[in-house]
Amino acid sequence: MKKIPLRKCTGCGEMKPKRELIRVVKSPEKRDGEGNVLTESAVSLDLTGKASGRGAYVCRNIECFDKARKARRFERSLSCRIPEEVYDRMERELREE
Repeated sequence: MKKIPLRKCTGCGEMKPKRELIRVVKSPEKRDGEGNVLTESAVSLDLTGKASGRGAYVCRNIECFDKARKARRFERSLSCRIPEEVYDRMERELREE
């Protein structure tokens, strides 16, 4: 029997199968040989679940997303500040999904 990977929703805090959740990912920043930042890290929805970077999971319903947004749980999980326009874009993508 194959084990089903579980992840915790940052909104409601429930453990659910990974496939039922949407991943919010912070992509790693790219640096050149001297350590200068070439591209900043970006936060976005990862609907495939395959993007590289630090991830946090949220249920597919908008209530969990709003709860995690209000409590700044994504920022805590991803260790970065997330601008409001990024939240708004993720919310639009979630509603369209």
